[in-house]
Amino acid sequence: MKNLLTYIDNHVLIKAAKLNTIVVFLKIISGIAISKAIAVFIGPEGFALIGNVRNLLKAIQTFSIFGIYNGLVSSISKVKDNVYELSKTVSTAYYMGFFTTMILAFFCYYQADLINSWIFPLRYNYAYIIKILALALPFYALNMFSYAIMNGFAKYKMMMVINILGQVVGLLITLLLIWRENIDGALIAVVITPSLTFLITMVGFSNQRSLASEVKIKNIDLSVLKKFGPYAIMALVTAIALPLTYIVIRNYIIANVGFKEAGYWEAMNRISDYYLMFVNSIMALYIIPKFRNIEGKEAFKAEVKNFYLSFLPYVMLGLAIIYLFRPLIVQLVFTSAFQPVEDLFLWQILGDLVKVLSTVIAYHFLAKRMFWHFIIIQVFLFVILYFSSVMLIDNFGLKGAVMGHFVAYLLQYGIILLIFNSAIFGVLSDEEQEL
Repeated sequence: MKNLLTYIDNHVLIKAAKLNTIVVFLKIISGIAISKAIAVFIGPEGFALIGNVRNLLKAIQTFSIFGIYNGLVSSISKVKDNVYELSKTVSTAYYMGFFTTMILAFFCYYQADLINSWIFPLRYNYAYIIKILALALPFYALNMFSYAIMNGFAKYKMMMVINILGQVVGLLITLLLIWRENIDGALIAVVITPSLTFLITMVGFSNQRSLASEVKIKNIDLSVLKKFGPYAIMALVTAIALPLTYIVIRNYIIANVGFKEAGYWEAMNRISDYYLMFVNSIMALYIIPKFRNIEGKEAFKAEVKNFYLSFLPYVMLGLAIIYLFRPLIVQLVFTSAFQPVEDLFLWQILGDLVKVLSTVIAYHFLAKRMFWHFIIIQVFLFVILYFSSVMLIDNFGLKGAVMGHFVAYLLQYGIILLIFNSAIFGVLSDEEQEL
């Protein structure tokens, strides 16, 4: 443990890590509380329905802001001292997001029945949930726009406060709706809570309100769009394709295995999300900033090795503990009715371990702006995830879904290793030092 603490102290941005850790732990606690409420008041079937809505919401939200959040944060941080460039950046992002959001909101509202027929089994009609989502979508887009500006101006403490208040408000509203309206309340909570945070964000954004006068349609600049382009493509591919893949797999489980089984699979995914949330937060704080400054293959190789030796053993230990205590975890997070979830832990954990292994190296794509490499790898992952899951579900039932998870990330890891083969395993000459 001393080595791990020394590693974090030496490499992680301490200030950001402290703020981020508080938010991450709150998200995990909030998620567990909501999962428990769903398990008690609704049951496994509810998890299947809520899972589809969550995935749909993720895809629509990302598309509504055209995937430019990270690009906007990066651009603002670079031009925040230049009023004219800042105005061009903010104006272009705002109006692009505005038109995209409104078109998508109108589509969701007036095509709610079509969307409902695609994401829900035939006997369920939750078109009104899709319409509520459409009405809430503009507020979500405004929230992310405001949040990106604060992030670009490095208002980390304010962002932490907003995140904490948003999590608390979201948790209370979700628990109340589940208690009063069961599955309907849970579905409503899923689509409205991200937008309610806008009310909190506006309070924190008040000290940046002078920027509103700089948001002008005449300041839209196509050159700014080009800067957003790579970030937008990556976000759209990842944050849209993966949720939609999960919806298709979940519906396949419902149709070919059972409704409860689809709920068990969603429950397993939630547990996975909880423990990976903390791991990913540390990797994001450390890996991207560190890799951005790496200039040669030898340095890249050393950094990957250092991370694997210093951090990976603790990840493996944590995953082993989770596997050993899976009955207690299932009982704590859900109820005894979710006992079949215990059989899904092994393949899910193995897949998540490989995912961590590959993510460490794949972050190099982002740090070095290897956008097309990143996109191709992600598309490959989604395709393999779907086909391997379907094939294995046909042969092994529900367990095949988590086996497909393992197979997909194992193959993705193999391809990433092939791409960086010489940088990681090769003996490097002086001429090969540059990446």
